[in-house]
Amino acid sequence: MSQIALRIKRLSPHAVVPEYQSEHAAGMDLHAALENPVTIEPGDISRVPCGFAMALPPGFEAQIRPRSGLATKFGISVANSPGTIDADYRGQVIVALINLGKQPFVVEPKMRIAQMVVAPVERCAITQVEQLDETVRGTGGFGSTGA
Repeated sequence: MSQIALRIKRLSPHAVVPEYQSEHAAGMDLHAALENPVTIEPGDISRVPCGFAMALPPGFEAQIRPRSGLATKFGISVANSPGTIDADYRGQVIVALINLGKQPFVVEPKMRIAQMVVAPVERCAITQVEQLDETVRGTGGFGSTGA
């Protein structure tokens, strides 16, 4: 399996460098770089720092996704899921967690809060046209192909 170089710069002593948790994991776990616990009330969004910045190679993005355990057990998700980090961003990685559950949720220091998948991206050559080619689906939108 080929690997790309991902350069990480720790910005906080509370940061945990992302890593894969198993041999075939698609995503790396992201940890909360907190000094003290943070409580997210039901319906609220909290920006949780990860304490590092990174340099992705050109042609790649990092997708920030919820952790399935937090989502199914507590209703904790990523507010802009999936979040995208562009290859030219050099600021701190921050995860916007949202509490969709019914109880307050406490984010503990160094807790695994999300996962990050690094993926290739294609850029489009955009051409403005007067008309698009016809398809069987046509302009059918939400739910047009079934329930």
